[in-house]
Amino acid sequence: MSHGQCMAQTCPANADLNQSLVIENATPTGSNFTFICDPLRKAQIGIDMSTFAFCDKKLPYPARARDLVGRMTLSEKVTQLGNNATALPRLGLTRYDWWSEALHGMSNVGPGTFFDNLVPIATSFPTVILTTASFNEVLWKSIGEAVSTEARAAYNLARGGLTYWSPTINVVRDPRWGRITETPGEDPLVVGTYAANYVRGLQDIPGTEKTADLNSRPLKVSACCKHYTAYDVDNWQGVQRYSFDAKVTEQDMVETFNRPFEMCVKDGDASSLMCSYNRVNGIPTCADPKLLNETVRGEWNLHGYIVADCDSVEVIVDAHKWMNVTNEEAVGLSLRAGLDLDCGVYYTKYGENATKIGKVEEADIDKSLVNLYVVLMRLGYFDGNPTFNNLGKQDMCTAQHIELATEAARQGIVLLKNDNDTLPLSTSNLRTLAVVGPHGNASEAMIGNYAFDNWKPGRPCQYTTPLNGLSTYAKVNYAPGCVDVQCKDANSIPQAVQAVNGADATILIAGLDLSIEAEGLDRNDLLLPGNQVQLINQVVDASKGPVILVMMCAGGVDINFAKNNTKIKAILWVGYPGEEGGRAIADVVFGKYNPGGRLPITWYQADYINNFPMTSMQLRPVDSQGYPVQNVGSKDGDEVILVYSSPPADIAGTHIKQVIGFKRISVPAGKSQKVPFSFNACTSLMIVDVGGSRLLASGVHTITIGDGLASFLIQVNYN
Repeated sequence: MSHGQCMAQTCPANADLNQSLVIENATPTGSNFTFICDPLRKAQIGIDMSTFAFCDKKLPYPARARDLVGRMTLSEKVTQLGNNATALPRLGLTRYDWWSEALHGMSNVGPGTFFDNLVPIATSFPTVILTTASFNEVLWKSIGEAVSTEARAAYNLARGGLTYWSPTINVVRDPRWGRITETPGEDPLVVGTYAANYVRGLQDIPGTEKTADLNSRPLKVSACCKHYTAYDVDNWQGVQRYSFDAKVTEQDMVETFNRPFEMCVKDGDASSLMCSYNRVNGIPTCADPKLLNETVRGEWNLHGYIVADCDSVEVIVDAHKWMNVTNEEAVGLSLRAGLDLDCGVYYTKYGENATKIGKVEEADIDKSLVNLYVVLMRLGYFDGNPTFNNLGKQDMCTAQHIELATEAARQGIVLLKNDNDTLPLSTSNLRTLAVVGPHGNASEAMIGNYAFDNWKPGRPCQYTTPLNGLSTYAKVNYAPGCVDVQCKDANSIPQAVQAVNGADATILIAGLDLSIEAEGLDRNDLLLPGNQVQLINQVVDASKGPVILVMMCAGGVDINFAKNNTKIKAILWVGYPGEEGGRAIADVVFGKYNPGGRLPITWYQADYINNFPMTSMQLRPVDSQGYPVQNVGSKDGDEVILVYSSPPADIAGTHIKQVIGFKRISVPAGKSQKVPFSFNACTSLMIVDVGGSRLLASGVHTITIGDGLASFLIQVNYN
């Protein structure tokens, strides 16, 4: 979102409204900013905004939005249906770009937010899969609050929008999927709980969470849960997300794929939802009235707008070639299905003609525009929001946000192996530490995707690489052994072997990066790429002291070879740990922080993928046990308690067990602690039948705490 730089008092009457708004009051930089209905704009644009009913604060937002839309011509209306909504000078509307991203921090990926010398940096938290591994709802919400504070500060400085198309909440169904790093994992309840908390952190303004009329509830920023629905194939062996048709049963749709989105809308009160590129059972999601109007608006009661993943309407015509529809027919079908906003140009290019030839009613366009403008009004875009007026450059990359990024990485790190209590290492017994591996000095790799594109301005607050972090604890010999994670040649391995000679311990940091797993890039195997295994084995053979393997990746990797190697004493999974990842890793290795994270996805052995093509949607998620490696340590610290339910044994065609609750607790050394849980039988013991109906089965249900720590039975009878 590009804001105007001139002050309301000094701009000429013909000021360019293609320059968007800045808010009232002086910012730390000295510039003034305004809002659509600001009376001071009369001097700037020559229009008294108070004469418009859509600026009357006494009216409810929907009535104001209808008044605004009612003043537009059809030609003007369609210009507002794309992500880059153009200015309408006669109504005092400036241009607005709806597309900003905040998956794990403000990003320069969406055009609605940009960075320059005024706002050069923003806090980059760990990617979502690692944050989820903390199983800490308070942390998830706190990150959302920090991100939205920086977003509001950037908005005040004319460098950011107010509508953020995050988070990604697709359930991980296959370990090869390239976008696992963006997701909260494979369990629908965990994914949905993360979604609700992060959305609440982004959107909620304290004291307004329970507003009676949710269409008037003010928003700090607007969040968007994506990509709805049954989407987890990007580009696998010639199968593209743009043309993929997911064949999904009603049972799996209700129980697995849609549940996080339902929780996002109902529990998180998300103000936006994004439909996905793929088809579901033959119908493009962005043109499916059952998915959009009936389910999202009708059953879940969305208070907000629905947006298409970028160019999804065009994809209906060009990639899906669905029913050989024309451009105008695709626009009409999508609008009538309930798709309000097109990230792309199809609505703005073909919307007017689609209306004139009867493919869509103008009333459908009006309905979508009202949904959009109500959200902008809730954000204070029309009336201002003094609560956030003092936010500015000093609120970007604060010490508190940097510490929160570090703590998020610490809490997510998972201890997969710890033979003989090798970790933590003691600095008193350590003269020299060898740091090797392609991620030994990682920086950009730590922040994952949807953070900062290198070809555009913008970067994290700072990078603390693993080498930086470990060097604060010990003298380090560093040699990467591979120039990158592809590790295509072994020419540098001898230097890594040399680095471990004489070292008292070795930290070997291996894994993947966005060249292996990313949006548009699914994996073909579950192995470490190139010569990484050779590097690990040769370094281990040469090591005199213990070797700690650190895995930096999102999706699981088959590391049974490392689990079974007795010289590899410990294994850590660190995901993509964000800008402070190196500090978090070092704090865990040397015992400043005791890791308590748990894997939110199953790590399979490499031959698993031989059993299922990635396009098989019949593969249903399984419980998160059976990792190839596990935490066998007994250190005190944080503990994650997971609670599962299993249906009666005679119920066929449903889950073996499902997560029904979780908590992260801190237990002092040598102490025990009671952890209370309460459950609603109708929701916690619920199953979904083959027709997609939720029901509570009679019979004996089993509640299991942790990995079999305790279990008890619940009898359900119907009289």
